[in-house]
Amino acid sequence: MSTDVGTRRTHRLDSGSRKAASAGRRAGRGSLTHPARTGLLLVTPAVLFVGVFVLVPLAFAVVISLTNWPLIGTVKFSGLKNYTAIASDAAFAKSVLYTLLYTVLVTGPILVLGYALAVLVRRKRRGATLLRTVFFLPFVVGLSTLSFVTVLEAQPDSGAINIVLRKLGITDGTTAWLVDGPLATGLICVLVIWGVSGLTMMLLMAGMQAIPREFYESSELDGATWWQQEREITIPVLRRTIAMCVIISVVGSLLAFTQFYILTRGGPGTDTTTVVQYIYNRAFVQLQLGAATALSIVLVIVVGLVTAAQFWLLREKD
Repeated sequence: MSTDVGTRRTHRLDSGSRKAASAGRRAGRGSLTHPARTGLLLVTPAVLFVGVFVLVPLAFAVVISLTNWPLIGTVKFSGLKNYTAIASDAAFAKSVLYTLLYTVLVTGPILVLGYALAVLVRRKRRGATLLRTVFFLPFVVGLSTLSFVTVLEAQPDSGAINIVLRKLGITDGTTAWLVDGPLATGLICVLVIWGVSGLTMMLLMAGMQAIPREFYESSELDGATWWQQEREITIPVLRRTIAMCVIISVVGSLLAFTQFYILTRGGPGTDTTTVVQYIYNRAFVQLQLGAATALSIVLVIVVGLVTAAQFWLLREKD
């Protein structure tokens, strides 16, 4: 008898628990604080932003790339003609090769100089804060402003660059930097390396300061030199940060436009025309917006593939 009573009581408790749980689920589904609904509300603005400002323009760009779409005139559907024409576009191929050359010339020096500056200012010593500000200031000023200043300072006879070089006895002070392809490329590379290294310095310095001091003290007790500490401790720990700096530099170089447009306009001729400059000319000088959009889509795909390849090559290996 007692067993039957206990069993019935247990069934009543289980039934009550199930009813409470069911009521809780119903209340949860109707609550504004339910995790699923709250999460949906939180991500909706981001989804709308991406849809309106990324996906819709991208889809519209694909449509434009399949037409002739002149800025002035009648729009006509051309299919894949704009894409097939890229393979035979010698001027575009030349701009690609020049952009790759420019990327190779600036990426290494930016990383090396940024690392050297980070080593110089990573410790808390007198004047370190001032040096950080001085080294980072060109990046804050921006390439646009630096490029306009360089236009003035690179003028023959009157520019500060020629005046300094003449005082040092290196040139006669009449060099026309911006009308010669190799000289203009060299000047732009120096300008970019100087202007962008500050960002690399800040990123690497932040990573260096996060490394525990005990690592270096232990290595000093073992008799490690400064270079051995950098090679065995600093660089391995900063692998991800270094990879990020390289990726930022490469992508920025592949998409370079501002400094070339201000300093040389792609000249003399097309000697300093980058990929983005060439696309700009096709769209707003030659008024071939459909062809320019097709080139832009190809460029986006290539940059995405290059970035993915860098992530894979620079990944941390177990």
